[in-house]
Amino acid sequence: MKVNKILLFLSSFMLSIFTISAQSVDSYIDKIYPELDALYKHLHQNPELSSQEKETSARIARELKALGYEVTEGIGGYGVVGVLKNGPGPVLLIRSDMDALPMEEKTGLPYASTKKAISNDGKETYVAHSCGHDIHMSVFVGTARMMVEFKNSWRGTLLMVGQPAEETGMGAWNMMNDGLYEKFPHPDFAIALHDDPFLPAGTLGYKAGALMAGVDMMNVTVYGEGAHGAAPHTGIDPIVLSAQMIQAYQTIVSRRIAPMDPAVVTVGSIHGGSVHNIIPDEVVMQLTLRSYSPEVREEMISSIKRISENLAKSAGLPESKMPTYWIREPHTPALINDAQLTEKMVNVFKTNIGEDKVVEVKAQMIGEDFSRFGMSERKIPITMFYLGANDPAFLEKAKAEGLDIPGLHSPYFAPLPEPTIKTGVKAMSLFAMDILKNQEVMLDKKD
Repeated sequence: MKVNKILLFLSSFMLSIFTISAQSVDSYIDKIYPELDALYKHLHQNPELSSQEKETSARIARELKALGYEVTEGIGGYGVVGVLKNGPGPVLLIRSDMDALPMEEKTGLPYASTKKAISNDGKETYVAHSCGHDIHMSVFVGTARMMVEFKNSWRGTLLMVGQPAEETGMGAWNMMNDGLYEKFPHPDFAIALHDDPFLPAGTLGYKAGALMAGVDMMNVTVYGEGAHGAAPHTGIDPIVLSAQMIQAYQTIVSRRIAPMDPAVVTVGSIHGGSVHNIIPDEVVMQLTLRSYSPEVREEMISSIKRISENLAKSAGLPESKMPTYWIREPHTPALINDAQLTEKMVNVFKTNIGEDKVVEVKAQMIGEDFSRFGMSERKIPITMFYLGANDPAFLEKAKAEGLDIPGLHSPYFAPLPEPTIKTGVKAMSLFAMDILKNQEVMLDKKD
């Protein structure tokens, strides 16, 4: 048998194995969906803030343990890792985030969250899964069940990672710093999903390369010389100085960054002063910076410092009162999907979900710390796909009538659970099985 015939036979044999497994997928998902729906609604009604995911992580751990995974809790805070070894083969990491947002849900759903909690800054707040991490976890558990049910279709080691604190950008960093890749098998691949309110439920979005931006949170403290509001000439007003800086920051993207390089500089808050008639001696501005390359990131940071200091000098402030800066560490790196792994994923989706259900999406300037799971000394190909989550009929109506579509972090964001979760479980499971194909095929090696 010639080598090319051997390879053709192997390819055909593997395709038949995978096709047989795929034919059983829909009926099994239908079977387990009532339990996934109950899990989704429980998680939706019981959200927990970043770094406070005690009950959520315990529930995810129980789900994995009941399936036979070897489960470890408390990784990088409330992180959960479930390991399933299924013979020799690659190591695949599948990740779901678990935290919710400090905001009030206003969907009016019968299972809407009414929970309150004390935030990390000591304030009481409503809590809601308005970013859809409850959808992510429900798909995650469904995928964990699928990988057990169809163990004969794949070989290797599966790492199911429940990650805390994605919304603060700290969760993946904390898990990695806690020795995730030292305590558990080092992944060869890492995959994840994120729900998308602008795609109809039942559809999937993908993009090779840059998908989400790197994110920095930066504080700029502007100093001045306080004075009476009636005698501004006797002081140096840091509020006016801050306003000049904010205006000047707008030239960074338009005049310092190449037009083809995406970048965002946003001043999200400014705090200074206490009463109407006193010029304060200090103002604090909070900025978010977003980019896709280390070079653009550095240009934005250095430009902010240069502009701030030169304007402070022009206002007459001494060296001792130059602006000071704080940049949150860790920053969130840009999420760059591996091209080859993404191509494999798209082929699986188009074959098993349908070509008309798989669409290419555009990069966005939002951030996602899933990127950190691909950053180790041994480079790990990663990819994240979008899971359509909205009612197709509503999207059609919104398009026809020009209605606003509630996006992520909106108090009105309400995923359509059944088609969203079912599609997510099917897509993630079949992609995982394709990465971990059972290659134990005996061939005639004669020439």
